[in-house]
Amino acid sequence: MESAEDALLQMGAAALRKAAINAQAKDFLLNHKELFYLVKKAADRYIGGETLKETVQKAGEQNRLGFKCSIEYMGENASSPQEASAAMEEFVRICHTIRAQGLHSTVSLDLSHIGLGISRQLCLEHLDQICTAAQSDIEVIISAEDCGKTEDVLATYMEAARLHPQLAITLQAYLHRTADDFQTLLTYPGRIRVVKGAFDTPEGLSLPRGQRLNELYLQYIDTLLSTGHDCSIATHDLHIQTEARKLIDLYQPSHAQYEFESLYGIQTERLLSLKADGYMTKLYLVYGKEWYLYLCNRIAEHPVNLFQALADIVA
Repeated sequence: MESAEDALLQMGAAALRKAAINAQAKDFLLNHKELFYLVKKAADRYIGGETLKETVQKAGEQNRLGFKCSIEYMGENASSPQEASAAMEEFVRICHTIRAQGLHSTVSLDLSHIGLGISRQLCLEHLDQICTAAQSDIEVIISAEDCGKTEDVLATYMEAARLHPQLAITLQAYLHRTADDFQTLLTYPGRIRVVKGAFDTPEGLSLPRGQRLNELYLQYIDTLLSTGHDCSIATHDLHIQTEARKLIDLYQPSHAQYEFESLYGIQTERLLSLKADGYMTKLYLVYGKEWYLYLCNRIAEHPVNLFQALADIVA
């Protein structure tokens, strides 16, 4: 039975997710200089910065500590071709900067940020330009979005992957459709990044958090490792990390084949422990001015982080 404390935490998480998409609250924060400064102090724990320059510095520091990184320019749902084109150009700049700085890093992006909601053809053209800039040595990873976009996201990936084998895709284990999507995507060369899934879905489309979802997640990882397909184990769940370690020890994949991935600023001590034990590890760094939604979602995933946010604000 759910405790009163758990119920309150879940209420808090739901409120934060609503706040994340509340345009009025976001606009109020962005236009209130003093409040913006205070809340930004909490966001700094989880983001690379507001600029690529800040994020490159952090990525270099993490590389020197032995972590691979992924860099993403925050944003989604571009509302005009001009906005989508500007985002594409920023991702191209990330690719050039990673190469120029010699960073051990991939690039991550939301397809809706580069125009998927405007035109799939426009999105494909932008994705092609980003992958061309990345060349074969920088992996480009398509992030997960809400279930209403899943069909278009996967279709776009499968078309682009014919030309760009370094293109990777994210699958959300909690969606019922993922079982079929997974079998299809195994036939493509790109890395499959597995996440649990955090977006609200209509009734009947996804599994709740719990044992069955954990079992499914590990089944996907088992298949990827046993077949030699590149994968990212993108979760902060200690049980899944522990069981995935056993699978890695069993199948003995190459270091290039797999990675444990964590978000920057979230339970980094676990990733440090995995790295210390010889496992491949990766930190996911985001940057930009759209940190409001990102901060709300990070706290919503683990509502007790709200207390850490308050401590950061008053520090």
